[in-house]
Amino acid sequence: MEGGGAYGGGKAGGAFDPITFVQRPHVILRAVCWLFAVIVFGCISSQGWRYDKVTKRQQCLYNDDTNACNYGVGISVIAFLASMAFLAGEYLFEQMSSVKTRKHFVMVDLGFSAFWSFLYFVGFCYLTNAWGKSVTPPDGVGVSNVRAAIAFCFFAMFGWAGSAFLAYQRFRQGVDAAFATNYEADSNMQASYPSYPGATDTMEQQYQEPPFSGGTNQRELSLIFTDGDRINTS
Repeated sequence: MEGGGAYGGGKAGGAFDPITFVQRPHVILRAVCWLFAVIVFGCISSQGWRYDKVTKRQQCLYNDDTNACNYGVGISVIAFLASMAFLAGEYLFEQMSSVKTRKHFVMVDLGFSAFWSFLYFVGFCYLTNAWGKSVTPPDGVGVSNVRAAIAFCFFAMFGWAGSAFLAYQRFRQGVDAAFATNYEADSNMQASYPSYPGATDTMEQQYQEPPFSGGTNQRELSLIFTDGDRINTS
């Protein structure tokens, strides 16, 4: 990860470098997801519908399935807004001094990106199946747009999956850093407790000094035995 602060970000309050910001993988993927969202809902909104003169109403080119067109536009509009929100969050991420705030942002990023990748997968399957059952419109009007929407739903699925993966890496980095900090704190706390005063010296003396090795005790015993011998002799 590129940052040296909490959850892969830089130190809070650091100078903002626009070139470094634009080159960050998170920002690049967000911009790509934003572009894919614009293409999908733009293609469907512009030529994903045609006016039927017989029924006198707008018909969706995806097998006349209104839900298919609405689904593609709906998830893409939300993805468009979410991409801009996450880009703003990436800009503010470096300014977040609270570790909890960064953690919440990373968790929201991870959950939303993974969920939207799944929704784009569903959209790709849904639109592909509906288009396979559709009748080609007269003069092929809107065919290229409909196919482009399907293709970019597929690309967007991987774009959001990549964002989820980067968010997961950030989350793991934050958890590992917090665990390492707590482990170091516990180690320092254990090392700060001193041993029992004099316990080590006492044990060393007990193991190092043999029985009756004291000079004073040995001299007293010698005097006692000498006096006893003198008494017996007399």
